[in-house]
Amino acid sequence: MTTSLVWWAISIYVLLALVIAFLSRTGKQHNMESYFLGDRKMGGFVSALSYSATTYSAFMLVGLAGLTYSGGVGALGFELIYLMGVSLVAFFGPRFWVVGKKYGYVTPSEMLGDRYDNKYVAIVVAVTNCLFLIPYSAVQLSGVGYLLQGVTNNAIPYTTGVLIATLLAIVFTYIAGIRSVAWTDSLQALFMIVSSTVVVLILVNGLGGFTTFFETIETTQPELLTVPGNGFFSFLTFLGLTIPWFFFSLSNPQVSQRLYMPASLKSLKNMLMGFLVFGFIYTFVAIIWGYSAAIMFPNLENADLATPLVLSSDLVPPVLGVIVMVGIMAAAISTIDSILLTLSSLFAKDVYGNIKKNTSDRLQLRVGKIVIPIIALLAYLFAEMQLNLIAVLSVASSAGLIVVVPAIIGTFFWKRGSAAGVLSSVLVAGIIVILLEFFQVKPFGLASGLWGIGISTILFIEVSLLTKAPEAKANEFLTYIRQALKKES
Repeated sequence: MTTSLVWWAISIYVLLALVIAFLSRTGKQHNMESYFLGDRKMGGFVSALSYSATTYSAFMLVGLAGLTYSGGVGALGFELIYLMGVSLVAFFGPRFWVVGKKYGYVTPSEMLGDRYDNKYVAIVVAVTNCLFLIPYSAVQLSGVGYLLQGVTNNAIPYTTGVLIATLLAIVFTYIAGIRSVAWTDSLQALFMIVSSTVVVLILVNGLGGFTTFFETIETTQPELLTVPGNGFFSFLTFLGLTIPWFFFSLSNPQVSQRLYMPASLKSLKNMLMGFLVFGFIYTFVAIIWGYSAAIMFPNLENADLATPLVLSSDLVPPVLGVIVMVGIMAAAISTIDSILLTLSSLFAKDVYGNIKKNTSDRLQLRVGKIVIPIIALLAYLFAEMQLNLIAVLSVASSAGLIVVVPAIIGTFFWKRGSAAGVLSSVLVAGIIVILLEFFQVKPFGLASGLWGIGISTILFIEVSLLTKAPEAKANEFLTYIRQALKKES
C-alpha cells in the first residue's frame, strides 16, 4: 500500500463525506433541538447506521483487534457482554424517548437535573461527562494516528493522522450539526461493515481457510483460545473491563442522547435491531482480525499496530486495504464528531445555561458552537500522549462515566431518589475513579469501574434515604411515563 494511494483514498473519502454532509442541510439549524437532535425526526435506518458508527469506532478494528492479539478469546466474551448490555436500550430507550419528547430534553444531564429538581445535578453530571469523555475522544484520534502511521510505514506520522481526524470532526459538526454527522455516519457504517467483512474472508482464505486458520493458532499460540490464556484476562481483569462496557449505552451521553432523536418508537426499535445485527457481525470480524495479526505478526510490542500491519500485508489487495483503512478512519471520526456535539450541548445547555440564568436558546446554541473546537483541541492534546492499548483506555473512560448509572436507573424507577443522593454518588465515586486511574492502583484487585459503580450505588441509595426527594416531580414524571408507554404500546 503506497503512501500516494493512502492520500488519494483519504481525499476521495473527505470529498464524498463533505458532499453528503452538505446535502443533509435541511432547513435552518437555529435552535438546540434542531442542531443537536435533528428536530427529533431521525428515521430507523439512518439512526441504526449512525448509532453503529458512533459506537463502533477505532475501538473495534484497532482496539478490539489489539485486545484479541494481546489476550485472546477473552476479548470475544468482553465484547459480547457489551452487546448484551445494549438490551438496556430496549428497556430504557422508550422511556428516554417519551420524556424527551414531553419535556423537550436535549441532553441526558438536563433530564437528570429536571427529574431531581436541582440545577446542580445537571451541572455536575455534565462536567463529569466532559471530564471522562475527552480521553475517550482522544482514543479515537489515536486510532487514526496509529492507523495511518502503520499502513504507510511512518510516511504519514502519528501526529498528522491525529490532526486530520481532529479537523474533519470539527468540519462535520459545523456543517449541519447532528444531521451531517448522522448522514456521514451512515456512509461510514456501510463502508466499515462491507469492506472489513470482505477483507476478513480474504485473510482467512489466504491463511488456509477457517479449519487451517484455527489449527495454526492452536498449534502456535494455544493460549489465545483459552481464558485466562496467557494471563491477560484474569477473572478480575475481565470483570473490571466488562462491567463498565455493559452499561455503556446508558452511561455514555453521546449514545444515550441519540435515544431522543428517532421520529417514533418504531424508529427507535428499528435502530436497536439494526445496531444489534451490525454489532454481532462486526464483533466477529474484529476478533478474527486480531487472530490474523497474531498469526502473521507475532510478538508485536504495540498491539494497536496489529491492524495497520495486516492492512499493509501481501495478503490484502492494496485497493481493498485502503478502503478498509478509510472505513476505520471514518468510524473514528464519526465517534469524535458525535462526542464533540454531545459535549458542546452539555456545556451550553447544562453548564452555561444553568449558571447564566434566562439565557435564550439561540445564545446557548452559539456557546455550544464556540466550545466545539476547544473540546477538540483538548482531545488532540490528550491524544498526543500516545498511550498504549486503546481498548483499555476506552474502558477506563467508561469506568468514570459509569458513576451516573445509579442516578439514571433511579430517574425511571425510584421516586425516593434525591438530588443530594445524585450529587454525592457522582462526585465521590467520580473522584475515587480518577484517583485510582491516576495512581494505577486496584484495591483488592478490583478495577476502578467496579469501585465506581459500587460506591456510587451505595451513596445514591443511602444519601437519598437520608434526604428529601422531590416527590411531586417524581410522581408527575413516573406517572407520565407509565401512561405514555401504555398509550404507545
